[in-house]
Amino acid sequence: MTTLQQTVPGAAVTTRQTGLRRARMALRPARTLPGAFVALALAAGLGAAATEVVSGLIGHPLGWVPVNELVDLAGKTNWPQLSTAALVMVGAGTLMLLLAIVPGRSGLVPVETSDPLIVIGITRSGLRRTLRAAAQQVAGVNKAQVRLRRRTIEVTIVTQAESSGSMLRQIGTAVGDRLAGVGTLGTGEVVVRLRRKGR
Repeated sequence: MTTLQQTVPGAAVTTRQTGLRRARMALRPARTLPGAFVALALAAGLGAAATEVVSGLIGHPLGWVPVNELVDLAGKTNWPQLSTAALVMVGAGTLMLLLAIVPGRSGLVPVETSDPLIVIGITRSGLRRTLRAAAQQVAGVNKAQVRLRRRTIEVTIVTQAESSGSMLRQIGTAVGDRLAGVGTLGTGEVVVRLRRKGR
């Protein structure tokens, strides 16, 4: 199998930084699952503790939280013995803060719009499909595969042995035209790889 590679200079999509920054902030995925887990854990723990305290003040403790045993344990335990537990709690808290602060990877690619108040995104799988279809429309292409990287779009083409490297420019132009038609922001340059299979 022979592999040729070419970076197509005309296929890079121009990036409008303000629209791209605004779209990335709007399309930033919410940390729903970690937030819901932490909220449920805190609500369950604090709710059980509050119920136990109120029922103990009334004179009918429920026994959900072993308050007396915890008080005895706290009186008998020295603080240096709790260093491991404290480190685990600090690590868990730091991890939760990082999950809340650091944005996740969005499943959407921002699309340019004429209205600055509107933000639109296309799914990564949908963009891969439309670019693959554009590459497969070039004559002589048997199979196409598209990978979306952070700064590049990799298009791998499988063609017959008699096909030449001149096909790279046609594929790059077709994919670049489709990108321009979709209007994606910040997708980077197009890299085309041509693989020729011998019979």
